[in-house]
Order: sequence, then structure tokens, then C-alpha cells
Amino acid sequence: MGFPVLIKASAGGGGKGMRIVEKAEMFEESVASAMREAESAFGDGSVFIEKYVASPRHIEIQVMGDTHGNIVHLFERECSVQRRHQKVIEEAPSSVLDDKTREAMGYCAVMVAKACNYTSAGTVEFLLDENNNFYFLEMNTRLQVEHPVTEMITGIDLVKSKYVWLRGCH
Repeated sequence: MGFPVLIKASAGGGGKGMRIVEKAEMFEESVASAMREAESAFGDGSVFIEKYVASPRHIEIQVMGDTHGNIVHLFERECSVQRRHQKVIEEAPSSVLDDKTREAMGYCAVMVAKACNYTSAGTVEFLLDENNNFYFLEMNTRLQVEHPVTEMITGIDLVKSKYVWLRGCH
């Protein structure tokens, strides 16, 4: 994958336990430091390493899955405006996605949910680089606080729909 890389706390969030490593000489020290911070903050020093994307856009795709294996996506929310790795503004649809990238990201979000036989409402998150390449970040297996943005653009009450979908009545 090459440098730069991002070291992240496995149990983390909010930027804790994260280190950007530009050169191999800094790798071991950065891993040790991230592990100490992760252990202190989350009680778990596990970390993982991913490609570091400079100046990324943060795109999340809302998904819904039922007990019959049906999974759909309900479009994207862009949450690139952040402070200290915390989302400040969410907007939908994203103003930077072209139709081809939007379709590919939606397809990948559905495939992520299908891979684990997901049932319920969830959010699949991606980073988007300046060339419209996108990278899987994580899946949040719950409704996020930002879900009303999706409700506004789709007209779907996600909380109500979540329970209908779980019963398999869609």
C-alpha cells in the first residue's frame, strides 16, 4: 500500500488512537503510541492500518435489510465538514458525486450489508479521494444521529421502517 498510512484504534472513534505515518522510520513508534492511546481511551489497544487519503470527502450510504435477504440503499449523506473527526454538517445528496460513482458506492454499500446478512438500518461509510476513488471505511450497524437527513430526501421514516423491515413486511 505504501506510505502514507493511517493507524487507527480498532475500538476507537472521534480521532483517538489515530496516527498518520509518512515514512517507514516512524512506523513502529507511531504504532506503539496509537496502541497506548487506544488502550487508555477504550480499554483495547488493537489497531489497524489503512491507506491514508489526504483531504478526503466522507460519504455515508444508508442501508436497510430485512429478514429475507433483501437489502437496499437509501442514497448518500456527505459529512466532509468535520471538526476533530466529529461531523459538523451533513448534506444529501453529495454535491461532488457523479452518477457513475454514486451508483458504484450504493452497490458496494449493499454488497457490504449482504456479505454479513445484515438486517435492520445501518450506515456504510466511505472515503472519497480527489480522483473519485472511494475506499470502505466502516459500517455502523445502527441508525445514526444523522438519519433525519436521509428521511428528508427520501420521505421514509427510518425508525418506523426499521421495525417493519425486521418483521419482513416490506
